[in-house]
Amino acid sequence: MLNTEVANRRSEAVSRGVGVTTQIYAERAENAEIWDVEGRRYIDFAAGIAVVNTGHCHPKVIDAVKSQLDRFTHTCHQVVPYENYVRLAERLNDLVPGNFKKKTIFVTTGAEAVENAVKIARAATNRSAVIAFTGGFHGRTFMGMALTGKVVPYKTGFGAMMPDVFHVPFPVELHGTSVEDSLSVLDKLFKADVDPSRVAAFIVEPVQGEGGFYEVPRSFMQKLRELADKHGILLIADEVQTGFSRTGKYFAMEHFDVAADLTTMAKGLGGGFPIAAVTGRAEIMDAPGPGGLGGTYGGNPVGVAAGNAVLDVIEEEGLNERANQLGNRLKQRLQSLRDAVPQIADVRGPGFMNAVEFNLPGSRTPNPDFANRVRLKALEKGLILLTCGVHGNVIRFLAPITIQDNVFGEALDILEQALRDIVKEG
Repeated sequence: MLNTEVANRRSEAVSRGVGVTTQIYAERAENAEIWDVEGRRYIDFAAGIAVVNTGHCHPKVIDAVKSQLDRFTHTCHQVVPYENYVRLAERLNDLVPGNFKKKTIFVTTGAEAVENAVKIARAATNRSAVIAFTGGFHGRTFMGMALTGKVVPYKTGFGAMMPDVFHVPFPVELHGTSVEDSLSVLDKLFKADVDPSRVAAFIVEPVQGEGGFYEVPRSFMQKLRELADKHGILLIADEVQTGFSRTGKYFAMEHFDVAADLTTMAKGLGGGFPIAAVTGRAEIMDAPGPGGLGGTYGGNPVGVAAGNAVLDVIEEEGLNERANQLGNRLKQRLQSLRDAVPQIADVRGPGFMNAVEFNLPGSRTPNPDFANRVRLKALEKGLILLTCGVHGNVIRFLAPITIQDNVFGEALDILEQALRDIVKEG
């Protein structure tokens, strides 16, 4: 079987709205390596977009799933509940930052977690407005699209967005937007467009994912918490991409000494199996009435089993520390190339949630062409990379945190050679 054969079948059978980054079709995968249908091996620096933080087919996750499959696959927790759902909720209640009693619900996707967080916030505050940030990504459902701070491709052609959603510029010094600039716009928003007494929640990614891997400045996060407390607004941390050791902590909010009222999570929680969650202050989580939350597949027992195994792996294998070690090695390697690759404008990211941004040499003009050429060159050499950012000029690195040292070293060599080749080609 050839990749081109499957690609031709795909173009005939699958909506073009489902875009793909590569034209390689996976046959099998293990830890940080993928083999395609033609037998070629690739090093995976995408991890299913931060899903398999614990690696493809981690034995402990697979064993947990197989064990659950032998018991039952689905009863719907709202009809016949099960203990492992309760156990995973208890563990998340303990792990999510915040020195207060928490409760959890399980759903299926990150977008669904965001939708439910907004529902919960509205129910708890009896308010409807939500404030999000430019460059943020919160999903492809209608509320998710409305919250997302990027039009193309997420909002194009889908008509009117959900009402009562407002956007404030995300503070990125590299692009000329300071913390003071963002706070000034927020102040004007409160004066001109929406009374803060009508705002249910702020929603923010502690590190923007699709938006370019920009970390929230510490002072800005603390000011958001202060404003939320002042006006009775809830703070929602969207940890769908940042959660589960990606930033060197279980959750990125641990870097800020600020606790969110509600936390959304998905991706890395399931180690490759669909599961998402909202965890928050118990009294807020209890605001919706019975039946107001849930879903047929929410907290599927197979996904829950995987989630419990993922938490075991993180603890037993020290993945928070491992993420910091890997991220430091990657950032040091990229920093060492700045003289040879003048297009490098910035190297950043906490833990192993890292990115490199490219501009035209000696300017602040984004260079998406260079980023895409590096991605394609690396793919030719067997390394899967993802681009991101509002301008498409950022490469983000999301390899499994369990990646073997020798495979990681091989990937860094490929990355360096790809960068040098593109510079030489001009």
